[in-house]
Formats: sequence, structure tokens, C-alpha cells
Amino acid sequence: MTGIEKDMRQVLDRADRLFDLGETEAAISRMAGEITEDLAGTDPIVLVVMNGGLIPAGHLLTRLDFPLRLDYIHATRYRGQTRGGTMAWRKRHEQPLEGRTVLIVDDILDEGVTLAEIASVCREERPARLLTAVLCRKRHARHNGFQCDYIGLEVDDRYVFGYGMDYKGYWRNAPGIFALAEADHATG
Repeated sequence: MTGIEKDMRQVLDRADRLFDLGETEAAISRMAGEITEDLAGTDPIVLVVMNGGLIPAGHLLTRLDFPLRLDYIHATRYRGQTRGGTMAWRKRHEQPLEGRTVLIVDDILDEGVTLAEIASVCREERPARLLTAVLCRKRHARHNGFQCDYIGLEVDDRYVFGYGMDYKGYWRNAPGIFALAEADHATG
């Protein structure tokens, strides 16, 4: 085992499991039901925010029982860090959004800065309807007031990872949602 593997294993071992795999999957299924009720018959475009939205979207999309188009965007403020910085656009979507129903899927709504900017860029193309879905929403006030239409799980204002969310680029593949131990957060 390499040094980084050992370090990352210790991070997971010390972390608090907030939601196990079953609870996380149940939240995805509930969201899928809500989205299906609202979007079936609208021929929507689903935009996945990479990299964090990949795993939640993959599980969500297999539960949506209606035709849709899929695209992705890659915009980030974190770049492997534990604190957000300025927005970096790595890839814009390719599907035209004008007049379409658009659902943006991401991993977490934290401060709301990233999703608000993504939504603003998408609104410039004049979609008929623009909706957002996140696996997790942190419980705290957002200075910009941004809210999501579909939310899987509520988490306390801690650094969380797993099921798409990362810690320093690792543990997106963790089976469930974990909160970083305070000792690891202090060194993060």
C-alpha cells in the first residue's frame, strides 16, 4: 500500500458515516420518483456536472423511466482542494438548451456559488424550464439564496465525501455519505 493509499484509508476509517449505501440509494430512488412525476413527457436534457455529479447521476438516470437526452458540463471551484476558489470551466455542454426543459444534476449544494453560476450560464440560452437536482444539501444559509428543486439528503455543515463527492480527489467511490473527522478537516 502506498503512502497516499494508507493516508486515504485512514481518512475513511476515521470519518463519520452519515448515510450508508442503502439510505443513499433510497434517497436517489425518491428523487427519481419526484423527477419522473415532473418531467416525464417533456423530452428533457439532463446536464451532469462533472466530476461530482457523475455517480449520483448514473444511479439517478437508471431510475428515470422516460426518454431524455444526456449531456455534461465540467465546471469546478475546488480543483482537488477542500475550499472553493474561482470558477474554472473545463467543458461546456453541447446540446442546445433553447426552449427545452433542462435538469442540472450535481453532487452537493454547499454555498450555492457553483450551481448558481452554472444555472446562470444555462439561462442565457433561454431554456423553457431549468431545474436542479443534488444528492446532498448542506444545512446552512446561502448568501446568494440559491435553492435546488430536487434534494436527496440533508447534511450538517461539515466536509462530506462519498457517492460522487471527494476528499482531495479521493473517495468519490465511497459507499455512502461520510463526514470528515475534525482532525482530518484541520489538516485539509
